[in-house]
Amino acid sequence: MSLWYLILLPLAGAAAVFVGKSTLSKWIALGVSTIVFAISGVMAFQFAPVWGTPNTGLVSHTPWLNQMGITLGLGVDSVAMMLVLLTTLLTPLCVWGSFSAIKSRVKEYYAWLLILETAMIGVFAAQDIILFYVSFELTLVPMFFLIAIYGGKNRAHASIKFFIYTFTGSLFTLAGLIYVAWKFKESCSPDTWSFSILDLVTFASASDGLSPTEQGWILLALLAGFAVKIPVFPVHTWLPLAHTEAPTAGSVILAGVLLKLGTFGVYRFVLPMVPEAVVVYAPAIAVLAIIGILYAALICWVQDDVKKLVAYSSVSHLGFCVLGLIALNPIGLEGAVLYMINHGLSTGALFFLIGMMYERYHTRDMNTIGGLAKKMPVWSFFMVFFVLASVGLPGLNGFVSEFMCLLGTFVSSPDNEVWPGVLGPEYAAISAIGMVLAAMYLLIMVGKIVFGKLKEPDNHLAHASLPSDLSKREIGILVPLALLCLWIGVQPSVLTGAMQGSVEDVLSRYPEIVQLEQPTTIPQMEIKEDQHD
Repeated sequence: MSLWYLILLPLAGAAAVFVGKSTLSKWIALGVSTIVFAISGVMAFQFAPVWGTPNTGLVSHTPWLNQMGITLGLGVDSVAMMLVLLTTLLTPLCVWGSFSAIKSRVKEYYAWLLILETAMIGVFAAQDIILFYVSFELTLVPMFFLIAIYGGKNRAHASIKFFIYTFTGSLFTLAGLIYVAWKFKESCSPDTWSFSILDLVTFASASDGLSPTEQGWILLALLAGFAVKIPVFPVHTWLPLAHTEAPTAGSVILAGVLLKLGTFGVYRFVLPMVPEAVVVYAPAIAVLAIIGILYAALICWVQDDVKKLVAYSSVSHLGFCVLGLIALNPIGLEGAVLYMINHGLSTGALFFLIGMMYERYHTRDMNTIGGLAKKMPVWSFFMVFFVLASVGLPGLNGFVSEFMCLLGTFVSSPDNEVWPGVLGPEYAAISAIGMVLAAMYLLIMVGKIVFGKLKEPDNHLAHASLPSDLSKREIGILVPLALLCLWIGVQPSVLTGAMQGSVEDVLSRYPEIVQLEQPTTIPQMEIKEDQHD
């Protein structure tokens, strides 16, 4: 089964929503997104021989501009397949979760959600840089309109800031990728261009590919786009505003998938493409990640808006993911990939819960609302559960990925024969303070809004048409996310084992740091080196 089904079906669904009746649009969107999720599940079983290996599965190549070496190539490795599954899971939940929240311009809303799903899957499945970049940029358009049309009072400012930050950064990323493609043409095949990700990564990381200086500039160009998307301090300021003003589904997709486009970009391009530059700049990147962890955690302490607090917590949490990525050892890298999945599940669920509360009370101010366990016990149960998952309670998903990222950072040293790398204990020790702060500010938030004396805003009776506690639909949205958080917390080895081959393939490009018995380098480049000999 081709990955094109996952890309084209949401587009067809968006077209059907546009031309159909407004009353049917939400059902069309839910049906299409559910079918896409079911197809991705079938593909996950077809992908079975590839799990745990460095290979790419479900590959298809559609010729486009052959004279320029551009093909519409699709394929996924284990890590990309996991993120595709996360995307196809969250999208129908976002559609379902919007049934009672979206009252105007309904057709456009659900169409933009489906177009956004197409773009996100395109990023993870792309096998050439042109398709990757087009998909990467296409995600900006539907998210811009979701925020600008359906957001809060400051939605215009939030949408423009989101677009300018992410679009500007990605232009530098495009320039870096085009430069690598040009160098490949000049060095390897003067008469033929190639935009294949595999070809360019292999060329750039080879000993006779890019010079150390060129690798350094390419690293900065790539990070200009990916660091903004994650986001990394100090280019993070667009995220809290975008989260706060976005509709609930927009916040869920933003936290659950869109931020992972940045970390996935680091994993897919930065780490394997410019290994020498990564080794040199890893300490500086780690410092920025740690500053983001601590700074965002401290900002959370002074927030009264629950949604803004969770938004800033994403900046802090994803700092751990960045540390795991640049630890350059298997435990850290596997922890970072697992963090991408876990953050999407637990933080996405928190945004769902905040949206459900807002629909009932039309406020997110912790000073005007509290003691909801007395009024909404089911909602309160899920809120406590997902907060505990976010702070890293042992037995839930957040603990495993956070622990692996910190352990990978702690043991990251060229002298460590088991888990080598380029960081060290001092980076892990300082960043661990962020874990303590996260536990404190999230538990304080729970103490205010869930426990204590019942406190409701004066206008809450205006929204009495909604049930006081969660409806069956809302429970149905949260249950699969809760089960996945519990399953990953109990059986993380299922996912870490599945991604092992892909992680080893990335680290095989760091032979001076990571010693593998049989480095999984690309034979094509080895043949070229032999010819030079």
